[in-house]
Amino acid sequence: MSQANSKLKIQNSKLKIRMPAEWEPQSFVQLTYPHDETDWSYMLDEVLSCFDNIAKEIVKRQNLLVVCKNKEQVKERLKELPQDKITYIQIQTNDTWARDHGGISVFKKGKPYVLDFTFNGWGMKFAANLDNQITRQLFENNIFSRKVKYKNRKNFILEGGSIESDGKGTIMTTTECLLSDNRNNLSKIKIEKKLKKYLGAERVLWLSYGYLEGDDTDSHIDTLARFCDKNTIAYVKCEDKDDAHYEELKKMEKELYSFSPLAKEGTYNMIPLPMADPVFDEDGNRLPATYANFLIINGAVLVPTYNSPKDEIAKNQLQKAFPDREIVGIDCTALIKQHGSLHCVTMQYCTSLLTQPAVRRP
Repeated sequence: MSQANSKLKIQNSKLKIRMPAEWEPQSFVQLTYPHDETDWSYMLDEVLSCFDNIAKEIVKRQNLLVVCKNKEQVKERLKELPQDKITYIQIQTNDTWARDHGGISVFKKGKPYVLDFTFNGWGMKFAANLDNQITRQLFENNIFSRKVKYKNRKNFILEGGSIESDGKGTIMTTTECLLSDNRNNLSKIKIEKKLKKYLGAERVLWLSYGYLEGDDTDSHIDTLARFCDKNTIAYVKCEDKDDAHYEELKKMEKELYSFSPLAKEGTYNMIPLPMADPVFDEDGNRLPATYANFLIINGAVLVPTYNSPKDEIAKNQLQKAFPDREIVGIDCTALIKQHGSLHCVTMQYCTSLLTQPAVRRP
Protein backbone atom coordinates (compact mmCIF):
# COMPACT_ATOMS: atom_id res chain seq x y z
CA MET A 1 0.00 0.00 0.00
CA SER A 2 1.37 3.45 -0.87
CA GLN A 3 2.11 5.92 1.91
CA ALA A 4 -0.64 8.25 0.65
CA ASN A 5 -3.26 5.49 0.60
CA SER A 6 -2.07 4.29 3.98
CA LYS A 7 -2.51 7.80 5.38
CA LEU A 8 -6.01 8.03 3.92
CA LYS A 9 -6.99 4.70 5.40
CA ILE A 10 -5.77 5.73 8.85
CA GLN A 11 -7.30 9.17 8.67
CA ASN A 12 -10.72 7.84 7.72
CA SER A 13 -10.79 4.86 10.04
CA LYS A 14 -12.89 4.92 13.19
CA LEU A 15 -10.54 3.58 15.81
CA LYS A 16 -12.19 0.91 17.95
CA ILE A 17 -9.47 1.54 20.55
CA ARG A 18 -7.79 4.90 20.99
CA MET A 19 -5.02 6.06 23.30
CA PRO A 20 -5.56 9.79 23.93
CA ALA A 21 -2.77 12.27 23.34
CA GLU A 22 -1.31 13.95 26.41
CA TRP A 23 -2.54 17.40 25.34
CA GLU A 24 -6.18 16.32 25.49
CA PRO A 25 -8.21 17.57 28.49
CA GLN A 26 -7.24 15.86 31.72
CA SER A 27 -9.08 15.29 34.96
CA PHE A 28 -6.20 14.26 37.19
CA VAL A 29 -2.53 13.42 37.39
CA GLN A 30 -1.08 10.68 39.57
CA LEU A 31 1.98 11.23 41.76
CA THR A 32 3.46 8.33 43.75
CA TYR A 33 5.21 9.99 46.66
CA PRO A 34 8.73 9.08 47.88
CA HIS A 35 9.17 7.61 51.36
CA ASP A 36 11.93 6.35 53.62
CA GLU A 37 11.94 2.83 52.16
CA THR A 38 12.59 3.99 48.59
CA ASP A 39 15.93 4.73 46.95
CA TRP A 40 15.28 8.37 47.87
CA SER A 41 15.84 7.74 51.59
CA TYR A 42 19.29 9.38 51.63
CA MET A 43 17.88 12.64 50.15
CA LEU A 44 14.24 12.42 51.14
CA ASP A 45 13.67 16.05 52.13
CA GLU A 46 15.18 17.30 48.87
CA VAL A 47 13.07 15.08 46.62
CA LEU A 48 9.89 15.64 48.62
CA SER A 49 10.25 19.37 48.03
CA CYS A 50 10.42 18.70 44.29
CA PHE A 51 7.26 16.55 44.45
CA ASP A 52 5.53 19.28 46.45
CA ASN A 53 6.35 21.81 43.73
CA ILE A 54 4.96 19.54 41.03
CA ALA A 55 1.80 18.96 43.09
CA LYS A 56 1.37 22.71 43.58
CA GLU A 57 1.42 23.41 39.84
CA ILE A 58 -0.94 20.54 39.03
CA VAL A 59 -3.66 21.53 41.51
CA LYS A 60 -3.71 25.06 40.14
CA ARG A 61 -5.28 23.56 37.04
CA GLN A 62 -6.75 20.12 37.78
CA ASN A 63 -7.18 17.28 40.24
CA LEU A 64 -4.31 15.33 41.74
CA LEU A 65 -4.15 11.71 42.91
CA VAL A 66 -1.45 11.05 45.51
CA VAL A 67 -0.37 7.46 46.06
CA CYS A 68 1.65 7.31 49.28
CA LYS A 69 2.93 5.11 52.07
CA ASN A 70 1.64 7.40 54.84
CA LYS A 71 -1.42 9.47 53.94
CA GLU A 72 -1.34 11.74 56.99
CA GLN A 73 2.30 12.68 56.47
CA VAL A 74 1.73 13.72 52.86
CA LYS A 75 -1.50 15.54 53.75
CA GLU A 76 0.50 17.60 56.23
CA ARG A 77 3.05 18.45 53.55
CA LEU A 78 0.35 19.59 51.13
CA LYS A 79 -1.99 21.21 53.65
CA GLU A 80 -1.63 24.66 52.04
CA LEU A 81 -3.00 23.34 48.74
CA PRO A 82 -6.75 23.12 47.98
CA GLN A 83 -7.65 19.76 49.49
CA ASP A 84 -10.82 19.42 47.43
CA LYS A 85 -8.56 18.88 44.40
CA ILE A 86 -6.45 16.14 45.99
CA THR A 87 -7.27 12.50 46.62
CA TYR A 88 -4.88 10.49 48.81
CA ILE A 89 -4.61 6.72 48.72
CA GLN A 90 -2.33 4.77 51.04
CA ILE A 91 -0.57 1.94 49.18
CA GLN A 92 2.78 0.23 49.71
CA THR A 93 5.24 1.08 46.91
CA ASN A 94 8.76 0.23 45.81
CA ASP A 95 9.48 3.59 44.21
CA THR A 96 7.96 6.70 42.66
CA TRP A 97 7.94 6.34 38.87
CA ALA A 98 4.22 6.71 38.17
CA ARG A 99 4.79 7.10 34.43
CA ASP A 100 5.85 3.46 34.25
CA HIS A 101 3.74 1.73 36.90
CA GLY A 102 0.65 3.85 36.22
CA GLY A 103 -2.35 2.69 34.20
CA ILE A 104 -2.72 3.56 30.51
CA SER A 105 -5.94 5.33 29.53
CA VAL A 106 -7.78 4.29 26.37
CA PHE A 107 -11.18 4.49 24.77
CA LYS A 108 -12.61 1.16 23.62
CA LYS A 109 -15.61 1.66 21.32
CA GLY A 110 -16.06 5.03 22.99
CA LYS A 111 -16.01 3.64 26.52
CA PRO A 112 -13.25 4.49 29.03
CA TYR A 113 -10.78 1.85 30.16
CA VAL A 114 -7.55 1.89 32.15
CA LEU A 115 -5.12 -0.80 31.06
CA ASP A 116 -2.88 -2.42 33.65
CA PHE A 117 0.30 -3.66 32.01
CA THR A 118 3.16 -5.40 33.78
CA PHE A 119 5.95 -3.19 35.09
CA ASN A 120 9.10 -5.24 35.71
CA GLY A 121 11.55 -2.57 36.83
CA TRP A 122 12.77 -1.62 33.33
CA GLY A 123 13.81 -5.10 32.29
CA MET A 124 14.29 -6.58 35.79
CA LYS A 125 16.85 -3.98 36.85
CA PHE A 126 15.01 -3.04 40.06
CA ALA A 127 12.33 -4.47 42.36
CA ALA A 128 8.81 -3.64 41.21
CA ASN A 129 6.62 -6.19 42.99
CA LEU A 130 4.68 -3.54 44.92
CA ASP A 131 4.55 -0.94 42.16
CA ASN A 132 3.19 -3.56 39.79
CA GLN A 133 0.06 -3.87 41.97
CA ILE A 134 -0.79 -0.16 42.30
CA THR A 135 -3.24 0.25 39.40
CA ARG A 136 -5.29 -2.79 40.44
CA GLN A 137 -5.42 -1.49 44.03
CA LEU A 138 -6.66 1.90 42.83
CA PHE A 139 -9.67 0.16 41.30
CA GLU A 140 -10.16 -2.05 44.36
CA ASN A 141 -10.35 1.14 46.43
CA ASN A 142 -12.90 2.72 44.06
CA ILE A 143 -10.62 5.60 43.10
CA PHE A 144 -11.93 5.74 39.54
CA SER A 145 -15.44 6.59 38.44
CA ARG A 146 -17.68 3.54 38.08
CA LYS A 147 -17.91 4.12 34.33
CA VAL A 148 -14.17 3.55 33.97
CA LYS A 149 -13.36 -0.13 33.50
CA TYR A 150 -10.21 -1.92 34.59
CA LYS A 151 -8.50 -4.17 32.06
CA ASN A 152 -5.80 -6.63 33.09
CA ARG A 153 -3.01 -6.64 30.50
CA LYS A 154 -0.41 -8.33 32.68
CA ASN A 155 0.53 -10.62 29.80
CA PHE A 156 2.46 -7.70 28.27
CA ILE A 157 5.26 -5.59 29.74
CA LEU A 158 4.79 -1.93 28.83
CA GLU A 159 5.89 1.31 30.50
CA GLY A 160 4.11 4.60 29.92
CA GLY A 161 7.41 6.36 29.29
CA SER A 162 8.19 4.04 26.41
CA ILE A 163 5.31 5.18 24.18
CA GLU A 164 4.03 8.45 22.72
CA SER A 165 0.54 8.76 21.24
CA ASP A 166 -0.79 11.46 18.90
CA GLY A 167 -4.37 10.45 19.78
CA LYS A 168 -5.02 9.59 16.12
CA GLY A 169 -3.59 6.08 15.92
CA THR A 170 0.15 6.82 15.77
CA ILE A 171 2.44 5.44 18.46
CA MET A 172 6.10 6.51 18.62
CA THR A 173 8.63 4.40 20.50
CA THR A 174 12.21 3.08 20.46
CA THR A 175 13.59 -0.27 19.40
CA GLU A 176 16.06 -0.27 22.30
CA CYS A 177 13.25 -0.39 24.85
CA LEU A 178 10.34 -2.27 23.34
CA LEU A 179 12.51 -4.94 21.72
CA SER A 180 14.47 -5.55 24.94
CA ASP A 181 15.01 -9.23 25.73
CA ASN A 182 14.27 -8.63 29.41
CA ARG A 183 10.82 -7.24 28.72
CA ASN A 184 8.74 -9.19 26.21
CA ASN A 185 11.46 -10.74 24.04
CA LEU A 186 9.23 -10.43 20.97
CA SER A 187 9.94 -9.43 17.38
CA LYS A 188 9.07 -5.97 16.08
CA ILE A 189 6.13 -7.42 14.14
CA LYS A 190 4.71 -9.10 17.24
CA ILE A 191 5.20 -5.97 19.35
CA GLU A 192 3.31 -3.93 16.74
CA LYS A 193 0.46 -6.45 16.84
CA LYS A 194 0.25 -5.99 20.61
CA LEU A 195 0.25 -2.19 20.31
CA LYS A 196 -2.49 -2.40 17.71
CA LYS A 197 -4.58 -4.78 19.79
CA TYR A 198 -4.21 -2.97 23.13
CA LEU A 199 -3.74 0.70 22.18
CA GLY A 200 -5.40 0.88 18.77
CA ALA A 201 -2.14 1.69 17.01
CA GLU A 202 -2.67 2.07 13.26
CA ARG A 203 1.04 2.62 12.75
CA VAL A 204 4.19 2.62 14.88
CA LEU A 205 7.07 5.05 14.37
CA TRP A 206 10.26 3.37 15.57
CA LEU A 207 13.41 5.23 16.59
CA SER A 208 16.49 3.04 16.35
CA TYR A 209 18.91 5.75 17.49
CA GLY A 210 19.09 8.03 20.48
CA TYR A 211 20.11 7.46 24.09
CA LEU A 212 21.16 9.32 27.24
CA GLU A 213 24.06 8.30 29.44
CA GLY A 214 22.86 7.12 32.85
CA ASP A 215 19.40 6.16 31.59
CA ASP A 216 18.02 3.03 33.28
CA THR A 217 15.02 2.72 30.96
CA ASP A 218 16.75 1.57 27.75
CA SER A 219 15.96 4.79 25.88
CA HIS A 220 12.40 5.65 26.80
CA ILE A 221 10.88 7.83 24.10
CA ASP A 222 9.87 10.46 26.70
CA THR A 223 13.54 11.27 27.29
CA LEU A 224 14.23 11.85 23.59
CA ALA A 225 11.27 12.90 21.42
CA ARG A 226 7.68 13.94 22.16
CA PHE A 227 4.50 14.65 20.24
CA CYS A 228 3.30 18.22 20.91
CA ASP A 229 0.35 18.00 18.52
CA LYS A 230 -0.52 15.70 15.64
CA ASN A 231 1.92 17.53 13.35
CA THR A 232 4.70 18.54 15.76
CA ILE A 233 7.54 16.74 17.51
CA ALA A 234 9.91 18.24 20.10
CA TYR A 235 13.22 16.39 20.36
CA VAL A 236 16.63 16.57 22.00
CA LYS A 237 19.26 18.06 19.71
CA CYS A 238 22.97 17.91 20.57
CA GLU A 239 25.13 20.50 18.83
CA ASP A 240 28.41 19.84 20.67
CA LYS A 241 30.52 17.55 18.50
CA ASP A 242 32.63 16.66 21.53
CA ASP A 243 29.61 15.40 23.46
CA ALA A 244 29.34 11.61 23.61
CA HIS A 245 25.71 11.86 22.47
CA TYR A 246 26.36 13.91 19.33
CA GLU A 247 26.54 11.17 16.67
CA GLU A 248 23.69 9.10 18.07
CA LEU A 249 21.32 12.06 18.44
CA LYS A 250 22.23 13.29 14.96
CA LYS A 251 21.12 9.92 13.60
CA MET A 252 17.93 10.13 15.68
CA GLU A 253 17.21 13.56 14.21
CA LYS A 254 17.55 12.15 10.71
CA GLU A 255 15.09 9.37 11.59
CA LEU A 256 12.60 11.90 12.94
CA TYR A 257 12.80 13.93 9.74
CA SER A 258 11.96 10.78 7.77
CA PHE A 259 8.56 10.52 9.52
CA SER A 260 5.41 12.09 8.06
CA PRO A 261 2.23 13.17 9.87
CA LEU A 262 -0.95 11.31 9.00
CA ALA A 263 -2.89 14.05 7.25
CA LYS A 264 -0.04 16.17 5.97
CA GLU A 265 2.58 15.73 3.28
CA GLY A 266 6.24 16.21 4.20
CA THR A 267 7.85 16.05 7.61
CA TYR A 268 6.61 16.92 11.06
CA ASN A 269 7.11 20.41 12.43
CA MET A 270 10.31 19.86 14.38
CA ILE A 271 11.08 21.74 17.62
CA PRO A 272 14.69 21.13 18.75
CA LEU A 273 15.30 21.20 22.49
CA PRO A 274 18.82 21.87 23.78
CA MET A 275 20.91 19.03 25.09
CA ALA A 276 20.95 19.63 28.84
CA ASP A 277 24.26 20.63 30.36
CA PRO A 278 26.03 17.58 31.82
CA VAL A 279 24.99 16.61 35.34
CA PHE A 280 27.13 14.09 37.24
CA ASP A 281 26.69 11.97 40.34
CA GLU A 282 29.19 11.82 43.19
CA ASP A 283 31.18 9.12 41.38
CA GLY A 284 31.50 11.20 38.22
CA ASN A 285 28.90 9.28 36.22
CA ARG A 286 26.77 11.36 33.88
CA LEU A 287 23.05 11.52 34.67
CA PRO A 288 20.28 11.55 32.02
CA ALA A 289 19.16 15.18 32.27
CA THR A 290 16.72 16.03 29.46
CA TYR A 291 14.23 18.75 28.60
CA ALA A 292 12.10 16.28 26.64
CA ASN A 293 10.74 14.93 29.93
CA PHE A 294 8.05 17.62 30.19
CA LEU A 295 4.45 17.06 31.28
CA ILE A 296 1.49 18.52 29.40
CA ILE A 297 -1.44 19.39 31.69
CA ASN A 298 -4.57 21.54 31.37
CA GLY A 299 -3.47 25.00 30.29
CA ALA A 300 0.23 24.47 30.96
CA VAL A 301 3.38 22.50 30.23
CA LEU A 302 5.58 21.64 33.22
CA VAL A 303 9.21 21.60 32.13
CA PRO A 304 12.09 20.10 34.12
CA THR A 305 14.92 22.57 34.80
CA TYR A 306 18.46 21.95 36.02
CA ASN A 307 19.79 25.33 37.19
CA SER A 308 21.30 25.98 33.77
CA PRO A 309 21.13 28.86 31.26
CA LYS A 310 19.68 26.29 28.86
CA ASP A 311 16.54 26.10 31.03
CA GLU A 312 15.19 29.29 29.46
CA ILE A 313 16.11 28.16 25.96
CA ALA A 314 14.13 24.95 26.46
CA LYS A 315 11.12 26.83 27.85
CA ASN A 316 11.17 29.27 24.94
CA GLN A 317 11.32 26.41 22.43
CA LEU A 318 8.37 24.67 24.05
CA GLN A 319 6.39 27.91 24.02
CA LYS A 320 6.60 27.68 20.21
CA ALA A 321 5.06 24.21 20.36
CA PHE A 322 2.40 25.22 22.91
CA PRO A 323 1.54 28.89 22.21
CA ASP A 324 -1.73 28.70 24.15
CA ARG A 325 -0.31 27.11 27.29
CA GLU A 326 1.74 28.51 30.14
CA ILE A 327 5.27 27.09 30.23
CA VAL A 328 6.26 26.44 33.85
CA GLY A 329 9.77 25.42 34.85
CA ILE A 330 10.23 23.15 37.87
CA ASP A 331 13.67 22.47 39.34
CA CYS A 332 14.25 18.73 38.87
CA THR A 333 17.88 18.50 39.97
CA ALA A 334 16.67 16.23 42.77
CA LEU A 335 14.87 13.82 40.42
CA ILE A 336 17.83 13.47 38.07
CA LYS A 337 19.93 12.07 40.94
CA GLN A 338 17.87 8.89 40.66
CA HIS A 339 18.09 8.91 36.84
CA GLY A 340 14.61 10.28 36.08
CA SER A 341 12.80 13.58 35.70
CA LEU A 342 9.39 15.27 35.73
CA HIS A 343 7.43 13.22 33.20
CA CYS A 344 8.79 10.02 34.74
CA VAL A 345 7.11 10.67 38.12
CA THR A 346 3.68 11.59 36.75
CA MET A 347 0.81 9.87 34.94
CA GLN A 348 -2.16 11.74 33.49
CA TYR A 349 -5.76 10.64 32.91
CA CYS A 350 -8.18 12.47 30.58
CA THR A 351 -11.49 14.21 31.30
CA SER A 352 -12.81 12.99 27.98
CA LEU A 353 -12.00 9.50 29.19
CA LEU A 354 -13.00 9.73 32.84
CA THR A 355 -16.30 11.09 34.14
CA GLN A 356 -16.42 13.84 36.75
CA PRO A 357 -15.54 13.63 39.53
CA ALA A 358 -12.55 11.74 38.18
CA VAL A 359 -11.46 10.52 41.57
CA ARG A 360 -13.47 9.93 44.71
CA ARG A 361 -12.75 12.01 47.74
CA PRO A 362 -11.33 10.42 50.88
